[in-house]
Amino acid sequence: MARFEVKLPKMGESVAEATITAWLKNVGDTVEMDEAIVEIATDKVDSEVPSEVEGTLVEILFDVDAVVNVGDTIAVIETLGEETFNAENANSEEEIATEAVIIEKEVEELTKPTSIAEFSNSAKFFSPLVRNIATTEGVSMEELEAIVGTGKDDRVTKNDILAYIESGRNTVQSVEKNENVQTQEPKTEKKEVIKTTAPISVNGEDEIIEMSRMGKLIAHHMVASVQTSAHVQSFIEVDVTNIVKWRDRVKDQFFAREGEKITYTPIFMQAVATAIKKFPMINIAIDGDKIIKKKAINLGMAAALADGNLIVPVIKNADQLNLVGMTKAVNGLANKARTGKLSPDDIQGGTYTVTNVGSFGSVFGTPIINQPQVAILALGAVRKVPAVIETSEGDFIGIRHKMFISHSYDHRVVNGALGGMFIKFIKDNLEAWDVNAEF
Repeated sequence: MARFEVKLPKMGESVAEATITAWLKNVGDTVEMDEAIVEIATDKVDSEVPSEVEGTLVEILFDVDAVVNVGDTIAVIETLGEETFNAENANSEEEIATEAVIIEKEVEELTKPTSIAEFSNSAKFFSPLVRNIATTEGVSMEELEAIVGTGKDDRVTKNDILAYIESGRNTVQSVEKNENVQTQEPKTEKKEVIKTTAPISVNGEDEIIEMSRMGKLIAHHMVASVQTSAHVQSFIEVDVTNIVKWRDRVKDQFFAREGEKITYTPIFMQAVATAIKKFPMINIAIDGDKIIKKKAINLGMAAALADGNLIVPVIKNADQLNLVGMTKAVNGLANKARTGKLSPDDIQGGTYTVTNVGSFGSVFGTPIINQPQVAILALGAVRKVPAVIETSEGDFIGIRHKMFISHSYDHRVVNGALGGMFIKFIKDNLEAWDVNAEF
């Protein structure tokens, strides 16, 4: 008999903890190799943790809704045979190395300069993720220490601080202690919410729907982005007639050779990656008073989830992909989003985002910047429209395929000239498409 400890795996560089959302196995159940045993959720994506061994689940160390740090043991599986025990030992070196990296990153986070200098003097422990959220959202040390923690040893979790911020930061929380009572009384929480909006009346015919966890996170991120960045938009119309004709000509041949359906999206994504190489100051992030110029061009592409929410998987090093590679990357991530199989790494590291509002029939949109990026591009619907066509013999009216692209950018660091030239370059690139080109 051997005991195998199931640990919360590493889920991307910026993810330090996750919430247990559901146990898929109970104590006493048989577990197969690579069989999912628990569902977890981060502020980025939901995923499952598979078992690395075969055996029987003998211990569950965290309840549903518990917040667990990366590297923590969450369950124990009892295995049979010496072979499994040796495999576990063989993996121990790798696990130790992984834990060392985690500890190193935590130490790095703990020693990173922060705007909340009092952190080092606090008697309470705050995880790096909680401290980073507090710093980003401007939560003071006094506010942070007043939040009632629901985690182990009353520590403040990610959910606690996000709930505090979402409540408008006007929630007063306190814990009453009765020192005269010998037996320990349960903690009580007093909340006084100051409403800043008009009260909403609800009658018997109205339906009250609880927002999903992801819906709450999206709402929080969108409001935070608008409050952080000075949003400005530029719009431009693009004639994509040559691209439409080219796709109609090659789509069957493309599918037969590559096993992938060619859509307009990879063509547009390739044009965006080329434009970023031309205008690298659009591929930046802001850190206080400093501008971080990103070397990698990692394109986020907004994709629909099965529940209707949107998520932004990332095409890494998009400028290094040819059209076939871009098509496979776009289709692969879109399929993983639809089937709920995106991993945390799939949505990490984006430096610029593209969203296709045209897929819902919109002509153009004004998207909100995906922080900490400084710009986002919206692709409108491709439509047949009457247009003036200029020729050497004069002008005439013809039917063309056209679309609008709209560019939202952070006016703190991207001025109108750069924002406009960027999409003008994309327009010129797309309109110069060779209808006879091979792939």
